[in-house]
Amino acid sequence: MRKLAAGSLAALLAFAAGAAAHHSPAVFDRTKQITVAGVVTEFRWGNPHSWIHLEVERDGGTQSWSVEMDPASMIARNGWTSKTLKPGDRIEVRVYPLRNDEPGGQYISVVLPDGTVMDEDRPRLEVVRPTGPGAE
Repeated sequence: MRKLAAGSLAALLAFAAGAAAHHSPAVFDRTKQITVAGVVTEFRWGNPHSWIHLEVERDGGTQSWSVEMDPASMIARNGWTSKTLKPGDRIEVRVYPLRNDEPGGQYISVVLPDGTVMDEDRPRLEVVRPTGPGAE
């Protein structure tokens, strides 16, 4: 019985630690949108979130910004790949800013160096279904 209780407690603590590490989207002010331009320092493709890190010139200096995105599997449906951004790319990013006024936010859209706009509303990849005889 003690082993079962100890195992249950360990599982509960592991779950709680994971839940605490994943924050709520309430940290972003979804009533505001801001746009910043900067140079990509890192693009992290992954789960539970992908990230864009960039240097932004503001107020006569440079700020390091972190932009949180959806998981790689979700943004891939909008055309993103692990190579969409690379260090040194000059981009423009529209975000929901952090409520605490720190330099960062949640991804809405990105204008790539070639002018392509990548955004959360971009059409998803279509599922192509076979047609014709025997397609049912």
